[in-house]
Amino acid sequence: MPRRKPSSAFGYWKGGKRKQLKRKQREGEEEGEEEEDEEGAETEGEKLEISPALVRLTENKKKRSKLAKLSNLLSCLYFPPKFSRDGHMATLRVSDVVPSPADDCERLRKSFEGWGTDEKAVISILGHRNANQRKKIRETYQQLYDKSLIAELESELSGDFGKAVILWTYDPPERDARLAREAMQTNKKEINRLQPLIEIACAPPSPHHLIAVRQAYCALYDSSLEEDISSTINLPIRKILVGLMSSYRYDKQAVSMEIANSEAELLHQAIQKKQLYHDHVVWILSTRNVFQLRATLQCYKQKFGNPIQEDIKSCGNGDMENLLRVIVGCLDCPERHFAEVIGKSIIGWGTDEDMLTRAIVTRAEVDMTKIREEYFTIYKSSMEDAVIGDTSGDYKDFLLTLLGSDI
Repeated sequence: MPRRKPSSAFGYWKGGKRKQLKRKQREGEEEGEEEEDEEGAETEGEKLEISPALVRLTENKKKRSKLAKLSNLLSCLYFPPKFSRDGHMATLRVSDVVPSPADDCERLRKSFEGWGTDEKAVISILGHRNANQRKKIRETYQQLYDKSLIAELESELSGDFGKAVILWTYDPPERDARLAREAMQTNKKEINRLQPLIEIACAPPSPHHLIAVRQAYCALYDSSLEEDISSTINLPIRKILVGLMSSYRYDKQAVSMEIANSEAELLHQAIQKKQLYHDHVVWILSTRNVFQLRATLQCYKQKFGNPIQEDIKSCGNGDMENLLRVIVGCLDCPERHFAEVIGKSIIGWGTDEDMLTRAIVTRAEVDMTKIREEYFTIYKSSMEDAVIGDTSGDYKDFLLTLLGSDI
């Protein structure tokens, strides 16, 4: 029978090396007392070499086990939701064992049957599935019942709850493409109207996601996102939005302090001359990787005494100034930006459900854990409490589910 190879470093020391020592010891006994003494000395030497390694390995293993237990305990105390497998900053809770897409489709189908809809079943299924799992559910539902799951949800659900579930069920690039289209068709004030476009361009999960959004937009509307921005938005805002939407940023940490200093100077000159639409501004904000941009913004503050947002505000309070402040904030710290979006949607008279839904649905699988931390830092209260206080019913339950709360 072939000898089994040890499966770990510990197995190697404990199994293979110990057998070598025993074999050498037996050979030493057969060759005589003198050779046995020499072999014994070598064996003792080897034991002295092995023993510390074994001790260190065992101690490190125990330490790692204790650290893992401590980490799990702290996660339970401070961040109760389990993180999604798609990212350590997500709040989406996905079970370790998930039913098959066919089983999920059958349960969804049953929730639609008869009078009314079992909204709790819809929340329990779709509210605990990541993007890949939701995609498989959509595809399987179409195959099993020759119907679109999205169309079924549109006919069965209504109000803010229906909008949130449908937005969540879309594939993320298609969802953002639809949000961009809606942003260009809405009658809201310019800055509120354009905020979804800024978020899509300045805070995508990856550069590839922005490309996928543009591809999805072309497939849905038979025109490019850049074309529609150009035809619906006036200059000079159009210029910077097209630049941002066309970008493909390097997503690794590459920073040159020489570039940061020189580009901070270029930004300062544009602000002093109130030329916020200058080619230098558009080029810097739309091409540099976020790590380089953050270094530039830090250099700006150190050299000129104010955060760049304050100096932009001194140029005026028009759409261009407001737009640039949002762009810079979103590039500098997207988590703080979305925390403020959620705060503005809730705090004060009434609730902007569209804004609240967009922020939670689009970031639950991305960085919602950090957004909750920023929210607490800014508003000194938990995001969950704010959602509970300003929403109700199935809509509230669905948003809390995406935030990782137990419903």
